Formats: sequence, C-alpha cells, structure tokens
Amino acid sequence: MMSDVDCCPAIPLDPVDVFEAISNSRRRRVILSLSRSNDPVSASDLAVEIAARENAVDPSQVTGEQRTRVYIGLTQGHLEKLDDLGVAQYDDRSKQVKPTDATNPLARQIRRITTECYTPAEDSAESVGGTER
Repeated sequence: MMSDVDCCPAIPLDPVDVFEAISNSRRRRVILSLSRSNDPVSASDLAVEIAARENAVDPSQVTGEQRTRVYIGLTQGHLEKLDDLGVAQYDDRSKQVKPTDATNPLARQIRRITTECYTPAEDSAESVGGTER
C-alpha cells in the first residue's frame, strides 16, 4: 500500500517553518490563493478575497474599511513572513506575491487537513477561515 508520503511531493521546508506558515488563517488563505495561480497576485486582490471570506460576503460587497484592515495586516506582516519562510515570493515595492516550490504542496496539505477536520456544525467564520490576525 502506498503511503501519503509516497504519493505527493514533499513540502521543501523545515517542519517548524511549515507550522509557522499555516498557524494563521490569513496566511493559509494566501497560500491557497497562490496555489491557484502561476502569475503574481497583488496584495490588494488578496485583501479583497480574504476580507470577503472573513465577512462572509461576495468580493464585490467588501467595504473599503474591510479591505484596508486586511491589506494592512498582509503588507505589514503576513506576506513578509511567508516570504521569509520560503512559502511565497513577496515584492514589497510592487506589492505582488508569487508562489514558490513550497506553495502547492503546502496548499494541498491545508486542503487535506481542512477536509478531514470539517464538520457542518463548525461551518462559520470562526472555523477554518477564522478572523485571527
């Protein structure tokens, strides 16, 4: 029988760095977003996407205040942390974020954990998506 280790590419990071990267819901959301694109993503676009999830609204309904709150958290901490850990490449000047070799394997594990831990009673803003900063 094939183990999970045999079927999927390894995450090219130290386990301590992996746990640091996924310990925050906003960082998890950035990782998941980046895994869906090979192109750079703007911090502004990430902020709208994350604010929509945190506030349970369509991205078109995100207010300027909601977007700004998330944008500041991303640009003043989370994106640089993900860059430092090797999970994403963040350009502070252009405010663009790109995936690295670690992004997709890490996103796959986030999805797996989320799926295996999901129960309908926990489907709220405080579950996987939480609002921790």
